[in-house]
Amino acid sequence: MSTLLEVKDITKIYPNQPKPGLDHVSFEVMQGEFLGIMGASGSTTFLNVLSTIDIPTSGSIRMGGKKIQELSQTQAADFRKNNLGFIFQEYFLLDSLTVQENIAVPLTLLHESAKTIDKKVMELAELFGIASQLKKYPSELSGGQRQRVAGGRAMVKRSPLIFADEPTGALDSSSATELLFALSEVNQALGTTILMVTHDPYAASYTDRILYFKDGHIISELKRCNRERREFYEEIMQEAARQDEKR
Repeated sequence: MSTLLEVKDITKIYPNQPKPGLDHVSFEVMQGEFLGIMGASGSTTFLNVLSTIDIPTSGSIRMGGKKIQELSQTQAADFRKNNLGFIFQEYFLLDSLTVQENIAVPLTLLHESAKTIDKKVMELAELFGIASQLKKYPSELSGGQRQRVAGGRAMVKRSPLIFADEPTGALDSSSATELLFALSEVNQALGTTILMVTHDPYAASYTDRILYFKDGHIISELKRCNRERREFYEEIMQEAARQDEKR
């Protein structure tokens, strides 16, 4: 796999804060990888910096040959529109639009043809298991179904990188499993690169690799390496217990 995102020596310092939000962080994200970010501190700051919502104090972030930390506000907005997709804990669906129309919003803003929109929406709806819900409105769906709609919307324009910020945080265990399975299916079927911030070891066990943050540092890295998800989950729980012992 080729490198999609290259992070070198990123530091983020906030005024009047005793410690940096990020402290000399370096790593790479590979094309098609499903990467998990865990840890009590630093992960949200990290997501904001990578997505150009915030600017690092020092260091370099490269994607597609661009140093994205050097983009102007207008350039950063265009970069997000053309290269990134977002899934949040809240669904942020438009209540007045159907499921099909909600998923299609990014393509509509890009002025894609109706034929292209219908094809891409149906493909994502099938992968997320909501093809039978396309004519319904968000108010007619369960929380898990709404989050899968949000997932389809984030991925419908085939952005190179998807940021998922605690996507299962508001879901019950059954709905969370359905979403995580769908994310894994899309990751494998379309080669979509996903970077997911989560505090849930179960959610993290669906990823290929986990970076564990503490006090702005990456303190450990776990790799699934083609193992069964259950085995990876047990390793994540062991790592979480080790970190708790160090507190």
